[in-house]
Amino acid sequence: MNLSSNHVEIVEVAPRDGLQSDPTLLSTADKLALINRTIDAGIRRIEVVSFVNPKRVPQMADADAVMAAVPRDRDVSYIGLVLNARGFERAVDSGVDEINVVVVCTDTFAEKNQGQTTQGLIDTWGEIATAAQAADMPTTVTLAASFGCPYEGEVSRERFEWVVEEVLRAGVPTELAIADSIGVAVPSDVEHRIHSVNQANEAATNSRGGFALRCHFHNTRNTGLANAVAAVQAGVRVLDSSFGGIGGCPFAPNATGNIPTEDLVYLLHRMGYDTGVDLERLTSNIGWLESTLDHSVPGLVGKAGVFPASASSAR
Repeated sequence: MNLSSNHVEIVEVAPRDGLQSDPTLLSTADKLALINRTIDAGIRRIEVVSFVNPKRVPQMADADAVMAAVPRDRDVSYIGLVLNARGFERAVDSGVDEINVVVVCTDTFAEKNQGQTTQGLIDTWGEIATAAQAADMPTTVTLAASFGCPYEGEVSRERFEWVVEEVLRAGVPTELAIADSIGVAVPSDVEHRIHSVNQANEAATNSRGGFALRCHFHNTRNTGLANAVAAVQAGVRVLDSSFGGIGGCPFAPNATGNIPTEDLVYLLHRMGYDTGVDLERLTSNIGWLESTLDHSVPGLVGKAGVFPASASSAR
C-alpha cells in the first residue's frame, strides 16, 4: 500500500493477539461482533485468527468458523497467523487475505513458543514463503522477541541482524514486522532496530525485492506508546495495536497487554497523523468490550474520553 507521509495504517490485532491469552473464551458470535465494531470505526486490516493447535491456544479453536462468517463487503483485509505448512493450508482454505508468520529471535523462546529453534522457524518460513508465492498470498514475517527474551535476556543487535538476514535469505516477505513481544524496548532501541532493518531492506531491494516495515509493541513496562512514536518518527507507517489494550503473548511470563488502539489513535491524531479511524466511534465500544470479557481493559482513552469531546475524532 502506498501511504502518504502523514498516514499511519493501524493493524487491529485484538481478535487474535488480544484474545489468545485472555481468560475469557469468547463465542464465535462475540468475536464477529468485535471484528465488526472495529470495522465500523474505520479499521481496514485486522488480524482475526491463528491457525494453531487448539490444545495450546483454545481461544483460537474456532478460527475456520470465524473466517467463514467475516463480512466480505467492507473492503477489509483479514490476516491469519500461521506457524507451519499445515497452518498455511488451513489459512488458504479459510479465505484469509494475508498471512503472518512468526520467527522468534531467541532459541529458548522459540522452542517454548513453537517447539523449534530460531533456525528451524526460519526454515519453516522458507517453506511457507514458497507456497505463499505460488498462491499469490501477501505475507508478513513477525520477528518476535526482537528486543528481549524472558529466558535469555537482552537480544543483541548482532543476533537481531542475523535473524533478519536469514529470514530474507529464506524468502523476502511482503512485510517485515518488528515485535517487542515482552515489552522491554525503549525508543532508542526501536530506532536502532529500524535502522538495521532499513539497511537490510536496501540490500533486499537491490537483490531480491524490498518489503514494507511494520511494528508491534506491547505495553508491559509502559513504553509501548513511546516506542510507537519513535517508530513513526523513524518512518514506519504500519503499527499493530489491540482494542482496549487486551492481550499479549500467552507463552511470555508476566505478559500484559498490547498498546491500546484507542490510545494509539488519539496520540497519532493529536500529532497530526491520519489513521482513517473514527476514535469516538471506536471508544463507544469500550463498555461492550469490558462487559463481554467480564473484566476491565487497560486502555485509558476509553475511560478518560476523547479531547476535545465536541470535535470529530476522525482524521
